[in-house]
Amino acid sequence: MRLRGRACRVTIFIGESDLYRHRPLYAEIVHRAHTMGLAGASVFRGVEGFGASSRIHTGHLLALSSDLPVAVVVVDTEENVANFLLVLDELVEEGLVIVDEVEVHRYVGGAKEARPSWWSRVRAERGDDGADRPEGRDTR
Repeated sequence: MRLRGRACRVTIFIGESDLYRHRPLYAEIVHRAHTMGLAGASVFRGVEGFGASSRIHTGHLLALSSDLPVAVVVVDTEENVANFLLVLDELVEEGLVIVDEVEVHRYVGGAKEARPSWWSRVRAERGDDGADRPEGRDTR
């Protein structure tokens, strides 16, 4: 999939311990985004924060709360994001969902082409195919 130019970014702020049917909510959101064929989704774990409850969530060792903030970021076209927001309405019971218009400068994905290693390129430039080396011996 290629994505360039105008797009939408959805950021979902939830707690690390939030669940959807016994599964971490952030994982369910990423799974649903993938199933719907969206361009991409990433999960970011915060070190400290607070939301509508006004209770501070922190990762400090002595703190009582270990429900760290999590941000799930999804980027795709406006149409696909609009459809995904309907799914989020089902999944997210507590949290914050924001939508931003963004400009995608570069998005490259798909199957990676096999790139030769540095040493393979050097050997190729020398015309060395490695045929004179015993098999199983690491010659790097």
